[in-house]
Amino acid sequence: MQINFGGREVTIKLVYYGPALSGKTTNLRALHQLTTESSRGRLMTLETKDDRTLFFDMLPFVFRAEVPEGRPSSPGGGMSLRVKIFTVPGQVLHQSTRRLVLQGADGIAFIADSQLTETEHNAASFLDLRENLKELGFSLKDFPLIIQFNKRDLPNVRSNEEIEALARRGREPVFTASAVAGRGVLESFFGLLHVTWQKLDNEHQLAKMIGIDRSDFLRMAARQLGAQQDVPTLLSACVGGSLDRQDRKGEVPT
Repeated sequence: MQINFGGREVTIKLVYYGPALSGKTTNLRALHQLTTESSRGRLMTLETKDDRTLFFDMLPFVFRAEVPEGRPSSPGGGMSLRVKIFTVPGQVLHQSTRRLVLQGADGIAFIADSQLTETEHNAASFLDLRENLKELGFSLKDFPLIIQFNKRDLPNVRSNEEIEALARRGREPVFTASAVAGRGVLESFFGLLHVTWQKLDNEHQLAKMIGIDRSDFLRMAARQLGAQQDVPTLLSACVGGSLDRQDRKGEVPT
């Protein structure tokens, strides 16, 4: 988390992580399409000749603190909250780049490929995430993290029952999605925003700093981003794990 007192702005960094071609960039493109133009910045993409993401995508959303009617403003009220979203390259050879993009991250969405043939790649990427966080001085079980099983529209994917059973093994919130169709994208994003906000608020009193009540933040974010569903409905898409517990196990999605 970065704080610019002069510019009265707080910046949160979210990273979408996962194996190559699991749908990280597709999630960001879908987020860009699903949100209002006034709430989003320009989607920047650096790609290789074979159209795979080489470095990162950055998608900044900006929320302006609004004090609810009848509630006094706090001394830190009126600050903006900027949410920057990055993806990492999934190819094995870009490990150093993934670690670089992870630096300063406040929350992570692990994008797993639902196809049965990608099970090993999911597990290897999750272990790579764990090791890279360790190199940066963090423990995965203490880090705000959600898991999204993407590509639910394809044949030969893990069954819903299998994913729900996997979700019960760990405490990371688990979502399902078809990012190419825009399904499950906002739900996963709000799940990630929820667990990240909880962690930062507990450690840095983020709500007081920005002037937004914890109970109001996601509702305001949904309204400003133009979400068609209310927050409880978005979060109810979580198929397992816990959105409200921080003592996560960091189970490998195998």
